[in-house]
Amino acid sequence: MSKVKIITDLGDIVVKLYDETPLHRDNFIKLAKEGFYDGTLFHRVIKDFMIQGGDPESKGATKGKQLGSGDAGYTLPAEFKTGLFHKRGALAAARQGDNVNPERRSSGCQFYIVWGQTYKEGQLGQLEKQMKMQAMQSVFNQLCSDRRDLIMAMRRNRDNAALQKLQDELNELTQQIVKDQNLGQLSAEQKEAYTTLGGTPFLDDQYTVFGEVEQGLEIVAKIQEVTTDRSDRPLKDISMKMEVID
Repeated sequence: MSKVKIITDLGDIVVKLYDETPLHRDNFIKLAKEGFYDGTLFHRVIKDFMIQGGDPESKGATKGKQLGSGDAGYTLPAEFKTGLFHKRGALAAARQGDNVNPERRSSGCQFYIVWGQTYKEGQLGQLEKQMKMQAMQSVFNQLCSDRRDLIMAMRRNRDNAALQKLQDELNELTQQIVKDQNLGQLSAEQKEAYTTLGGTPFLDDQYTVFGEVEQGLEIVAKIQEVTTDRSDRPLKDISMKMEVID
């Protein structure tokens, strides 16, 4: 299993990269070896949520400059894998929103490390309901997108009966897919992690998790506590350098 050391003025963070997400693993190692991340900042820090870095435009950025739009010139396909989730210390890829990125492709370079919070069982139950609704909406939207030409033709012909029949069929198919794939449901492992260690369960199956902190979680704790401006950029720059150590 490959490992990368993220060196900061506040201390070092060692992350291990999952073999189950080879595209993200290999890309992260490649950029780290090339020195792509050296001199970049943790440019977005939100207490009790996460710390984000990897924007190439953050190198030498002037004070107060809003960051987060820089990229590597490419994106990566999502690699959602069962058992890889947003527990505290998880390493995940940032990305653009669903409205412009329905495939949930990852940024080629920007990443974040999860801090999050711990949840009570009742809170997780309520969250699961919300996650299931989101999963159903996402699946339904994708099914509609796959049938866009057919739907447009029905609308042009004002065939309301056919549209209603198709909607009913897609609703049934959506429910079946969500059930068969256990979408919007937390595993026993997830529930254990989120009620003890903490994390951000609402991001599961939304952003690709491709590693986790092996050493230096206390450094992540320090970083997520720093004072930030209105754009969530730390008032005092936190730059990084990376070394591939394994």
